Amino acid sequence: MAARRKANRILAAVLIPLTLLTLAGMAMLWPSGSKEGISLANPYSAAPGVTFDTGTIQSVVTENCMQGIAQQGPDGQAQNQQGQQSQQGSDCTFAFTEPDKGGSPVKVVINPDVAKSHGVKTGDQIRYLNLSNAQGASAAQGSPAFIFVDFVRTLPIVLLALLYAAVVIAVARWRGLRALIGLVGAYFVLASFMLPGLVEGKPPLLLALVGSTVIMIGVLYFAHGFSARTSTALLGTMFGLGITALLAAWATGAANLAGVGNHEATTLVNTSANISISGVILCGLIISGLGVLNDVTITQSSAVWELYELAPGSSARKLFTSAMRIGRDHIASTVYTIAFAYAGAALPILIIVMLYDRPLADTLTSAELSEEVIRTLVGSIGLVLAIPVTTLIAVLVVKATGVRAGVPEAPAPRAPEAISQDEPGVTDTGSLAAAALDRQSRLPAGDQDDAPATRRGRRADRG
Repeated sequence: MAARRKANRILAAVLIPLTLLTLAGMAMLWPSGSKEGISLANPYSAAPGVTFDTGTIQSVVTENCMQGIAQQGPDGQAQNQQGQQSQQGSDCTFAFTEPDKGGSPVKVVINPDVAKSHGVKTGDQIRYLNLSNAQGASAAQGSPAFIFVDFVRTLPIVLLALLYAAVVIAVARWRGLRALIGLVGAYFVLASFMLPGLVEGKPPLLLALVGSTVIMIGVLYFAHGFSARTSTALLGTMFGLGITALLAAWATGAANLAGVGNHEATTLVNTSANISISGVILCGLIISGLGVLNDVTITQSSAVWELYELAPGSSARKLFTSAMRIGRDHIASTVYTIAFAYAGAALPILIIVMLYDRPLADTLTSAELSEEVIRTLVGSIGLVLAIPVTTLIAVLVVKATGVRAGVPEAPAPRAPEAISQDEPGVTDTGSLAAAALDRQSRLPAGDQDDAPATRRGRRADRG
């Protein structure tokens, strides 16, 4: 108990100052929320008389573009001039849509890229721009009155979210529910602290480190509880996070990551003078590795504890070696996970770059792919180094907070019947082994070898 208290005091002495320092940094960096000096046109804002409506497609037709637009006029008749032009127009896709707010079906023109790539069909719910009230005689001007904006995806996303939550809670039970609630808290920190801070020009490295540390502290302790095992994983996560941040800061400058060629980055550059695209990229490099880093550290910490419970007499070296065998397998699979996750997210860019038929070296170092490549490398290095550090910390802590101090090295396995049926507190294999060793150590030296037979004899006498 003295060793356990000492180990817990050491963990608290390290984690409590780090937590307080992180919270103090969060308070100093907290954004004001002001959007002064930001000039960004909202694509979802409408002019007077223009509305965004939703509806369900009843039928889809393909016809001449000018003819289809002319038929949307108030009298339903095309002008002679438009009728002549319709002979020269190309074909367009129109969807007769029943508005959700009621009324007669309207003829919505579908964007050519949507019609070619995905298309629309009867029963689809769409969102469209209603220009009929603002534009007046839209047909006479040769412009459509109802324009497709997007699909309504509320129902499938809600169903998938409910299915995901049900599966997580069914398998992980209360811990899974706590993890889901922690995820909501993590997104709150991201949306209310990190993103506004980047908009206001706060230091991106400090912003990413402070925000990520707060997220990890909250998620780990809320999902896994306050224990030495969780504290060990948190220390390993902080170490990996620090390595990732340092590498990301160096790589962003050394590789000149400026977001060139990215449409969203160009939009942000023209939005505010306070926004640094390099800072946004740096912050993204750190945030992108949080999930995988948390995964490897908590898994590695749990592996050390489980191995110790199965063999409490193992030496620290043997325990570390066994846990690292698990860690190496985890490293190999996690590297693939990061690489394929980023490849899947950047698949359209990969296809375009492939069609350029450029050399591989030029492709990987191009403006389109360099950010993804560096994100993969930085995140992988951080998580790979976090595994042995987490394992070492876990071994030191578990040996200090173990079931019994001074357990003999590599004890011989005891028969299950060597333990009394009414032994209190014995619930798993590790506790069984510890209880057996504890009972054997209390027996006289001459009686230890005969202990199993003696107990079997007493149970037979009672029977």
